[in-house]
Amino acid sequence: MVSTAQPLGAVRATALLVERNYIVYRKAWKLFLSGFFEPFFYLLSIGIGVGALIDTFEFNGREIPYAEFVAPGMLAASALNGALIDATFNTFFKLRFVKLYDQMLATPLTTRDVARGEIAWSQLRGSTYAAAFLVIMAAMGLVHSWWAVLAFPATLLIGFASSAVCMALTTYMRSWQDFDLITLAQVPLFLFSATFFPITAYPDPVRWVVEGTPLYRGVVLCRELTTGSLTWASAVSVVYLLALGLAGLFVVRRRLDALLLT
Repeated sequence: MVSTAQPLGAVRATALLVERNYIVYRKAWKLFLSGFFEPFFYLLSIGIGVGALIDTFEFNGREIPYAEFVAPGMLAASALNGALIDATFNTFFKLRFVKLYDQMLATPLTTRDVARGEIAWSQLRGSTYAAAFLVIMAAMGLVHSWWAVLAFPATLLIGFASSAVCMALTTYMRSWQDFDLITLAQVPLFLFSATFFPITAYPDPVRWVVEGTPLYRGVVLCRELTTGSLTWASAVSVVYLLALGLAGLFVVRRRLDALLLT
């Protein structure tokens, strides 16, 4: 009797792919942690340095220190940057060069499993950066609300949306030169998503564009949670990021089907 391998369950398949990535990174843990330092240095130089020149800063009708305004933006950026690294460069390497996903599909894994597992790993990396940054924020006295306990789940959501969208875009890339487009999008997102100054600084047409970007929605969510100044904007951000992540996951699976199964 010839036995055929049965597809793995979603949870088991995702866990196997996350474990595989963990084993690969276990000996390169310094590279894994490197992405934490960029937003941390920004916090020290801009949040603390510039903050020393600003007495208070208004947010949702409350006066808060400037460092407390900037820090949640850095928190959201940590989650996005960590997820972006694996979902773009590493995904492209596995897909186009070492053909790792072709090998995975020779096992009971499916393209749906690959999409979920890789996005989960990218999300985990981004969330690791964000968790460390959140601890630093608390140690520096930049968190004053119990709502901040939900900031870490918020970074999971940011990481999910970021990794799913970035992986979807990566499946369309054909060479390393295409990654210049990632940088071209990442830098403006970081600088102009109300990370360092309020959205009201923009004229209305620009403001509407910025409010539709994923990092801005993440910044709003993290900032309102860590300051305890919640509005309906947080609920909008949750729905937006969840929908964006699910859409990205759908596109990734369809693209892997087209690239690997045809």
